Amino acid sequence: MRGARSLATCWPVAEKLWWEAAMEEPGLTGCPLSAKTASFQDAVRTLNTLQTNANYLEMVKRERGDPQTQLEAMKLYLARSGLQVEDLDQLNIIHITGTKGKGSTCAFTERILRSYGLKTGFFSSPHLVQVRERIRINGQPISSELFTKHFWSLYHRLEETKDDSSCVSMPGYFRFLTLMAFHVFLQEKVDLAVVEVGIGGAYDCTNIIRKPVVCGITSLGIDHTGLLGDTMEKIAWQKGGIFKSGVPAFTVPQPDEPLAVLRDRAQQISCPLYLCPPLQALEEGGPPLTLGLEGEHQRSNAALALQLARCWLQQKGYQDAGELKASRPSLPGQLPLAPVFQPTPHMQQGLRHTEWPGRTQLLRRGPLTWYLDGAHTTSSMQACVRWFRQALHRCQRPDSGSEVRVLLFNSTGDRDSAALLKLLQPCQFDYAIFCPNLAEMASTDNADQQNFTVTLDQVLLRCLTHQQHWSRLHEEQASPDPWSTPSREQGGPASLLLAPHPPHTHSASSLIFSCISHALQWITQGRDPVFQPPSPPRALLAHPVADSGAMVLQEAATVHVLVTGSLHLVGGVLKLLDPSLSQ
Repeated sequence: MRGARSLATCWPVAEKLWWEAAMEEPGLTGCPLSAKTASFQDAVRTLNTLQTNANYLEMVKRERGDPQTQLEAMKLYLARSGLQVEDLDQLNIIHITGTKGKGSTCAFTERILRSYGLKTGFFSSPHLVQVRERIRINGQPISSELFTKHFWSLYHRLEETKDDSSCVSMPGYFRFLTLMAFHVFLQEKVDLAVVEVGIGGAYDCTNIIRKPVVCGITSLGIDHTGLLGDTMEKIAWQKGGIFKSGVPAFTVPQPDEPLAVLRDRAQQISCPLYLCPPLQALEEGGPPLTLGLEGEHQRSNAALALQLARCWLQQKGYQDAGELKASRPSLPGQLPLAPVFQPTPHMQQGLRHTEWPGRTQLLRRGPLTWYLDGAHTTSSMQACVRWFRQALHRCQRPDSGSEVRVLLFNSTGDRDSAALLKLLQPCQFDYAIFCPNLAEMASTDNADQQNFTVTLDQVLLRCLTHQQHWSRLHEEQASPDPWSTPSREQGGPASLLLAPHPPHTHSASSLIFSCISHALQWITQGRDPVFQPPSPPRALLAHPVADSGAMVLQEAATVHVLVTGSLHLVGGVLKLLDPSLSQ
């Protein structure tokens, strides 16, 4: 291949067999363990047996009938667990969906309301390191002990109430965790619960919620096309399915066509839907708002979170919900604008202290700077690249020595990895590294990272496909840089300019590693003060690119590493870079 040297298989045969053994380890079957004797890892391994087989998912896509029946099935599972949908009304839920930014918006919203002294519940997906991250109380993942207790309580209850005539006695992985979150929040007596939709909205299993306090829809884009449809309008219809009659809903500026779909969906059921003004409008006449999450795109998420939090406070009778400013009239035929108000000190504090790992996250470790963002759609990747470039532009260049840029990438499902990589190409990476979303070759001791919905061959072939796309992009020298002319709407041109990078002394190179740990061992070359694994296998450097690249990385004054394409990849990297997250 011209312009890109490749390594199709940098993993030895012994590792392949090791991984196959790990992937084929049977889950816990037969009589479930006692809640008193079972460990947290026992609970997670049993939970993993509920992961839906990839082939079954494909069959469901082809043969699914009325999706409404899936919601009815979820209600039956809820009843078997000892709850009715009416019980969920006690949770004072904020229900949030969208294509990009929904997790960040949930995090902003939860942190704002926690600043008021409220006890919060927060259900999100996916997890980065440990599954208990999906269910949070006051911003913290529930403890291993609490997870284990509630898991076995729910598991045994569903076992006891199963219908022998039914072929499915247990809900799937995500349904089970959704049920478990509702039970945890009710038993822990939270003041409110922020609930993030899994996929879509209309037929997502969280949509058994019948009376949320307020709903929100973040920025829309193309994702999960096999389930939600292949146009923005179809996806908007699915997302608008969380609207409820008489329940206020808010959204951010969207393209005209999907926004019209959202408006029609809301009008059909008498749902008052409002369009959020930009964050700048709320800052006028006051100090600029400081956000705990980096990236210009987070301002849109913060603007939505402020409206959701303020509406919740008003609906629940709180007085300190922000003083109204002069209202802006809505144009005829358009959505009414949400109120412009002065964010309260509690709101400002919440925005400032919001944390959401794996999204526009920076970790500085000696000569290495890690840029972690789980972007996996074209729109979120554009935001990721913009953030990465701005961060590079702010970095102080080394007085002496070279600067190396490394991309660590993976993409899963039906996402268009070629389109994502094309957006990343102009960042002028010296090395592109591809690996599966497996933290280490021996996954048997880490049930949180196990995934039974894919095979070894599938994920490695996928990495090879990514590498081939990357190599092809380097051969297409004539393709223009889509980032060369920043939009005026995003601020001054300098805000998007790529930090100066000296001409490459070598062509862009790519490597495939069999797991994240081996990829990090090669990238860090022992220079990360925290990540200090055992010596890598001999075969790890048995390739000219890996060998020469190791010397470049060892001698570099600074190394910038962007990890993106998959939240699961980011989670695996975080697990290794920050061992405290696994405790």
